[in-house]
Amino acid sequence: MYKVLGSRNNRGNRSFRVNWGLEEMGLDYEVIETLPRSDEMFAINPLGQAPTVQFGDLTLTDSLAILHYLSSKTGTLTHASGTPERALMDARINFIITELEAPIWLLVRHVILRPKEARTPGVPAIAETDVAHAEKRFAKLLGDGNFFGGESFTIADIIAAHCLHWAECARITLQSDVTNSYLARMRARPAWARAEGN
Repeated sequence: MYKVLGSRNNRGNRSFRVNWGLEEMGLDYEVIETLPRSDEMFAINPLGQAPTVQFGDLTLTDSLAILHYLSSKTGTLTHASGTPERALMDARINFIITELEAPIWLLVRHVILRPKEARTPGVPAIAETDVAHAEKRFAKLLGDGNFFGGESFTIADIIAAHCLHWAECARITLQSDVTNSYLARMRARPAWARAEGN
């Protein structure tokens, strides 16, 4: 059984990505509530970040690396290495991480996480502008497709949908009907509800 050190709270918590992926793959896991940067987390992950996954003697860190490992191991939610389909999926994931997740994380740090004296004025407005630009590009890439990483549901959808959800948690209103429809479809997946503990 996989042990996920992190949280079931999906309000921007990257642990949710792993929980959702495990649910989609039908793998047994348990969530051990562990705060980022806590002594317990630093004891197993030198960066103190959530999620951290343990499986026997194996310890995995970074939500995307964990999802790549699990999907490759099970042969689900991914495409074979060296195929055009895998290249497309990887390109879409890279877009999400660099263009959408980065400004959301910047916004959260300067609005919620950092003490007021450590926040830089003007950064939230810049981050919101970058998210809006990324959303337009996301909608263009998705087009009339059902999934972001190809013709089937993959870990690209887990990363994309979670980042869009995270944007809403950061009080960013998604503007595109394409984007909102996509996020609604992803939230309607039974595994999403199970990952939330519902």
